[in-house]
Amino acid sequence: MAATISKVDWQDAEAQLMAIRREVFIEEQGVPEEEEIDPKDAQCVHFLAVDERGKAVGTSRLLPGGQIGRMAVLSSQRGTGLGGELLMAAVNYAQEQHYTNIFLHAQTQAIGFYQRYGFEAEGPEFMDAGIPHRNMVFKPS
Repeated sequence: MAATISKVDWQDAEAQLMAIRREVFIEEQGVPEEEEIDPKDAQCVHFLAVDERGKAVGTSRLLPGGQIGRMAVLSSQRGTGLGGELLMAAVNYAQEQHYTNIFLHAQTQAIGFYQRYGFEAEGPEFMDAGIPHRNMVFKPS
């Protein structure tokens, strides 16, 4: 099942973006809603994956400082390569915009996923929303 990834504005796609994040982060992972929703969304570049039926199935965002975050793919789409496509959409956009530092905070269980796309873990493990994370920096080969 192929999906199309587009750069979208928060104001236009907030409902779709939040539906994915609510399902993945709040419902599946138990992240408190007040920690998932932050005021940064309006300043971010967002990427939205939509399947051939028009259903929003994945998202990521790029903050002005080069941080990629809120990577979420619905469970029905995991293992299809969609997460990597969403990640690289954000990385490629950041590179096109000449960002000098591209990084993310990865849940420790997902470190291997990010390493496959050129990210390297740096620094100690830390807790975010009750989930262990590591800082990861994009270091293309």
